[in-house]
Amino acid sequence: MTLDSADRLPPGLRNRVLAAAREARVAGRPVPDAPEIAPAEAFARAADAFAGLLASLDEPDWRVPVLRDLDVQGLVGHLVGVEVDLQRALAGDVAVADLDHVEGTQPTAERERNRDPRLTRAAFRDAVDRTLRAVSATADADGRSVALYGLRLPRAALLVVRAFELWTHENDIRAALGLPPSVPDASTLRSMTELAATLLPRAVARAAPEFDPLDLHLVLTGPGGGTWDVALGGDRYAGSSRAPGEGPVVPGLLLVVDAVDFCRLAADRLSPDDVAIQVDGAVDAARAVLAGAATLALD
Repeated sequence: MTLDSADRLPPGLRNRVLAAAREARVAGRPVPDAPEIAPAEAFARAADAFAGLLASLDEPDWRVPVLRDLDVQGLVGHLVGVEVDLQRALAGDVAVADLDHVEGTQPTAERERNRDPRLTRAAFRDAVDRTLRAVSATADADGRSVALYGLRLPRAALLVVRAFELWTHENDIRAALGLPPSVPDASTLRSMTELAATLLPRAVARAAPEFDPLDLHLVLTGPGGGTWDVALGGDRYAGSSRAPGEGPVVPGLLLVVDAVDFCRLAADRLSPDDVAIQVDGAVDAARAVLAGAATLALD
């Protein structure tokens, strides 16, 4: 079918439709969009989900091997140790700045072995609550840099890292016990995807120092997802993640990934080869980006 001159669309209609669409929805955000929450809230929700799982366990479940040489109880002890170290970092204790994440918490993990599980569960809850009180007491300090386990991040980002770790280890326990995996609520997942996208340039630079510079258009689908234009390679990695709406770029690589799968990849719980992904651009570059994302995990 063709349009003659009498049937042509009114002048400017296309621009008016596009303008109305942009006003109705921010470019690059899913519909319905997940409400943005504070980093401390994302951490608190992840901690509540983890505590809820612990409350559902029977006593024999606590002895099931999970990760490294840790059973469920030892893994919870590891997380108690992480909370103690985080509180020291928030207080400015430089002794934890470059502490090894695994070795540094091993004594706490060992102390929890063979205790009454109710005591371990209470120790975890108490440790999380102490962290939340410390954060609440200095609510205006989210932009302050905090050094912990070789990371030097704004406090806000570090709290989301902690939410990431709690969700990851919750699912480690679920897998060990044959339980179905959990997915964070959409707002917590949004915090996690935004953090992972922001850190991706540094991760790729660390994993592939010779990576040729290019602009990545990253699309994470599903609730909590979004789109990011990210400059990768060379000396452009520092602070080079651009949020949606900050101006168009011509991407050298397009990656479309499910948001939850991307977070599992960033947690090193999903292999790059096992990620369902749509690629437009160099496949080798895509592989390097996925491999870089997998290095974000502390484990």
